[in-house]
Amino acid sequence: MTAGIRAIVDINQMAADFKSSIVLRTSDSKFIDVKSILGLSIILYQTHAYHLEIHGPDEEEAKTTMIHIFKKHNLQVDVNR
Repeated sequence: MTAGIRAIVDINQMAADFKSSIVLRTSDSKFIDVKSILGLSIILYQTHAYHLEIHGPDEEEAKTTMIHIFKKHNLQVDVNR
């Protein structure tokens, strides 16, 4: 499995564990639900900076986990605070 595919699968699988909404916004204002592997496949690696918007009952845990998984794959991300 290539590094890009591994990152897409890891991000998608981690996001699926949470009840919160996890949306990826790119620098060119595209919005993708990270629980959609197809959406991630289309958008990830097309830009170099990402912003996650996470809202829901387990958002604090989701934020920590998603920051960790993006960093694991050397992807720059910030998260709504």
